[in-house]
Amino acid sequence: MPPIPTPRPLGPEPTRLFVFGCGYSADRFVRELPEDEISGVTTRSAEKAKSFAARGLSPFLFDGTRPGEGIDEALAETTHLLVSVAPGEAGDPVLRHHGETIGARMPRLRWIGYLSTVGVYGDHDGAWVDETATLRPVSTRSRQRVEAEADWLLLARRRGTPLSILRLSGIYGPGRNAFENLRAGKARRLVKPGQVFNRIHVADIAGALRLLTARCENAIVNVTDDEPAPPQDVVAFAARIGGFDLPPEVDFDSADLTPMARSFYGENKRVRNERLKSLGYEFFFPTFREGLEALKP
Repeated sequence: MPPIPTPRPLGPEPTRLFVFGCGYSADRFVRELPEDEISGVTTRSAEKAKSFAARGLSPFLFDGTRPGEGIDEALAETTHLLVSVAPGEAGDPVLRHHGETIGARMPRLRWIGYLSTVGVYGDHDGAWVDETATLRPVSTRSRQRVEAEADWLLLARRRGTPLSILRLSGIYGPGRNAFENLRAGKARRLVKPGQVFNRIHVADIAGALRLLTARCENAIVNVTDDEPAPPQDVVAFAARIGGFDLPPEVDFDSADLTPMARSFYGENKRVRNERLKSLGYEFFFPTFREGLEALKP
């Protein structure tokens, strides 16, 4: 796959980005920016905070149960806010603990980004959906995402601040892909007739974020690839090009799955990405084939 690009500024105006939840996806974006454009990142882990500090970033501990020490002060200087923290039973933890500051005490804030999920669409029996589709989430976590999206839309509207909601499909990339599962002996070709999933390479999440952040876009966009596909086809393709033995097919109904894993198969849809393309975004990896070829061991 292409290396992480040399860090470069978002644009001509001074930028200070704060990230709530600097995990796999958000960190890929942060690595593309100069250190002096990052006002802070949060993590639950003290060990990870040390690694962020070693990279020249300003880390803050935030586990969602209480306000993070020093965060409100960092937010006061922030121009761009990215939220990549999942909601829970009590709602969005960022809004619960720092919503007052975000809503009324961030004078320099020019843009908010929220990483959501295509799970908000729920089950559409394999039909195509876009950003105008009815939201009918099935799982508890997807219902919580719908509520969190609504809360962020309300805050942004009250502030008059542009908000980009990025609805992400299944994320893969370095260290998180079918080859890793095949190598570990954990890959299965789980077959449920008619079931498909969209996917997105982490490099394209970072690319979409750069576009939306630099433009301060006010939009809801699906960040997903061009080709929804049965999961067993993806495993088979990875096994073939990676030189792994092909795992046997497993019938979904008889498979031993956790309740969470089984719940993913209760939401079947094909997700369109035309809105993101209409904004000028060009995908590094339009389908899982290009993405896996670039990750091939």
